[in-house]
Amino acid sequence: MKKANITVVGLGPGRFGLITLESWQLMQQAEHLVLRTRIHPTVAEIEKRGLKFTTYDGFYEEAPDFETLYTHIAKDLLQRAESEGNLVYAVPGSPLVAERTVVLLRELAENSLVEVNILPGMSFVEVMYTRLGIDPIEGLTIIDAEDVGTLKERPAQSLVVTQVYDPIIASDTKLMLMDLYPDEYEVTYIHNLALPDESIRKIPLYELDRQKDVDHLTSLFVPAK
Repeated sequence: MKKANITVVGLGPGRFGLITLESWQLMQQAEHLVLRTRIHPTVAEIEKRGLKFTTYDGFYEEAPDFETLYTHIAKDLLQRAESEGNLVYAVPGSPLVAERTVVLLRELAENSLVEVNILPGMSFVEVMYTRLGIDPIEGLTIIDAEDVGTLKERPAQSLVVTQVYDPIIASDTKLMLMDLYPDEYEVTYIHNLALPDESIRKIPLYELDRQKDVDHLTSLFVPAK
């Protein structure tokens, strides 16, 4: 029996032009296009170009935590592919950078009748390198804000904290980082990267949760110095 296919593509880190040409062509050709969420800067342009899609935004309201949510999404994708046929699944950024649903999808697909193909995409990290003028070859640790507490000591490398998506997470992140760095340690606050209203500004660590524009497009760069 021929396996159904799920092709995973990335929506890029911000503006529409950062979607790869290969991913865009597959999205245009998809019989079933599924987005993890419509809360992404490229979605308005995708709609303007006439593409029809469904999203998993409704799942967010039902799940008690993110791991449950992402597992539910991965299982549903497999079920849909088995019943409806090939589909294209689009996620924010790059499919293999801080995208838990893709990790779970690959694991669950091993024991299913569905084949998962993942295309490379541009993540916020590539844009950040350019904006901050840093070379990742010098060493960089990337961690989700919810995992900052797993750091038992100050990293020897510079640190990027992703998914600082609301004031509560920003406050928790600040407190955990202040166990490793001085309260006034200068960090770089990154918001709306690769968008027209992009903001990159240096602030003391203790002011992280005082920023007025904290949302799902907020990250933090902590230099090694």
